[in-house]
Amino acid sequence: MLGLFLSTALAQGAPAAAASKPTMAETLFPFAIILIFFYLFLGRPQQKKLKEQQSFLSSLKRGDQVITSSGIHGEITGITEKFVTLQVADNVRLKILRSHILGSATKEGIS
Repeated sequence: MLGLFLSTALAQGAPAAAASKPTMAETLFPFAIILIFFYLFLGRPQQKKLKEQQSFLSSLKRGDQVITSSGIHGEITGITEKFVTLQVADNVRLKILRSHILGSATKEGIS
């Protein structure tokens, strides 16, 4: 019985091994993993989509059927560096910013 008390007293009196502090690399590692995750799954696909949209806008020409970001369908009758003129009905033409063209309007829908 004395041995039980003695071992308990020795266990309580012995200082615990000092916990080592994490290094700077160990501290920053989780943040680096999170940044890489956001870049790969959020940033990169968005950049790819933006690049595709810019190439589409640069390839526009007269006669293309397009749809605007506000949902207006029309045929391109005039085009400049910044603006596009759309004919949406007989004698109805709209001048809009080139960047507001969403995509090509075909009989099947937006492509």
